[in-house]
Amino acid sequence: MNSAQSLCSESIKRLAAQIGFDAVGIAKADQVDQSEIKQREDWIKSSMNASMSYLERNTDLRSDPRFLMPGCKSIIVLAASYYAEISSKIIARYALGDDYHDVLREKVQPITELLHQLGFSTRVCVDSAPMAERYWAAKAGVGFIGLNSLLIVPNIGSRVFLIEILTNANLESDNPCELSCIKCGKCITCCPGKAINDNKTVDARRCLSYLTIEYRDEFDDELNLHGRLYGCDRCQDVCPHNQDSAPLKFEQFTPRPDVANLTVEQVATMTQEQFSKTFKGSAIKRTKLSGLKRNALQIIKNKTD
Repeated sequence: MNSAQSLCSESIKRLAAQIGFDAVGIAKADQVDQSEIKQREDWIKSSMNASMSYLERNTDLRSDPRFLMPGCKSIIVLAASYYAEISSKIIARYALGDDYHDVLREKVQPITELLHQLGFSTRVCVDSAPMAERYWAAKAGVGFIGLNSLLIVPNIGSRVFLIEILTNANLESDNPCELSCIKCGKCITCCPGKAINDNKTVDARRCLSYLTIEYRDEFDDELNLHGRLYGCDRCQDVCPHNQDSAPLKFEQFTPRPDVANLTVEQVATMTQEQFSKTFKGSAIKRTKLSGLKRNALQIIKNKTD
């Protein structure tokens, strides 16, 4: 690694810190480890991806980021905390502020612009491409993967958003994170749907985050959502690594009072106009009004039962 490449890597990291990212690391673009590929294949074969058939496609892209961006040599992984003291009993913390897809894409622009000025190409990925982002975050030294399959950033926790920048710049790579989950098992024990396996995978068919966000059909009458309207935070709430979560730095992730204070009963009677106004620029729009109402009515039914 020459001095110019090292200098470029350090400039990117300094800029990321100035912008407000909580952690940043760089990994060499390469094929994903075979053990990771096999675990994913076994997960799919066991139908733990539920109705998310899109996860079965583009296996070549998921196995090698160089197919996502021809000529890619480096992967820059950045993490941003979304933790705030304000929370909701029915909505996951990450969805209480502005949509992270839009916010993070805007936040990394100074970094991509720097690379472009130096003559390099980039591709930004934030939950928008078939990429093993937590795997690459660990490879880049940003954090390690916990039993609940979430990335845990040392001294920050798992309440973070991830974003990746693929580039043809041959940057200086960081060492993979050698830390690991303490395997206390609290996330497994507390999961309402008993969806967390002991091999760092999650059975989506039992996961309340999947059921309240990704699942599109009607629920079985006996399904218990445990009061969760959109997403679930239980495994993160009990995780020892989250006892001192780093507070958010990007004000766009600050919980919106009108979202954080919503009740199930309000959602059950919400009009399309109210839905569009309340969730403008929010990740919650993903479920559409019909999906959110379905969830609310199921929770009400659960209470009645």
